[in-house]
Amino acid sequence: MSTICPSFKNEKTLFNFTTDSASINDWQEISDTERDVGKSKATFVLQKTQQFQRAIFFTLLNPQSNGAGFGGVAYRKQTFDLSAYDGLKLNVRAQGECYNYKIILRHHHQESSLDPSYEIFFELPKNQFTEIYLSFDNFKPYSRGKALDPSKVPLLDRSDVTSIGLQVYGGVYSPIKQQGSSSLEIDYINTVQCTSI
Repeated sequence: MSTICPSFKNEKTLFNFTTDSASINDWQEISDTERDVGKSKATFVLQKTQQFQRAIFFTLLNPQSNGAGFGGVAYRKQTFDLSAYDGLKLNVRAQGECYNYKIILRHHHQESSLDPSYEIFFELPKNQFTEIYLSFDNFKPYSRGKALDPSKVPLLDRSDVTSIGLQVYGGVYSPIKQQGSSSLEIDYINTVQCTSI
């Protein structure tokens, strides 16, 4: 679920890919090839020209017939305390064959696929830069792409977020099915404290 970012009173930069100091070296690919049947690919690069710079998340999504498949990247180098904030704000542009993405958060260095991940799905307009707001309240627990009962797993500990990931998905448990090659251009990923939600 995504909305236009409401007014906010505080904002903290998590990743600004437009600055000279920006780096994508610590982003790691996490695609369905970690399983035997996986055939998808993701890569994260910096695009630099004489006039601008941004990150691009390229994906080639080759799902199975039931929609199982994903291409993603994740940043795990540092721990983030997001407890004082209400959500994430991104400035992005989607192009290609896939326009449905998700952000995946993990806490306490729990990286096993058996551990719950906390995910939010969002759809982007085609071929135009968009600023989107993703409320932490709308992140839900999942395991291997399947929704979990929130009453049976711990809440996301926003004071100890140890992984932030981007993913394009085939749609194994979703009516939305995707495949093909796509790109997501990213200027920044920030966290915000809102005056209204």
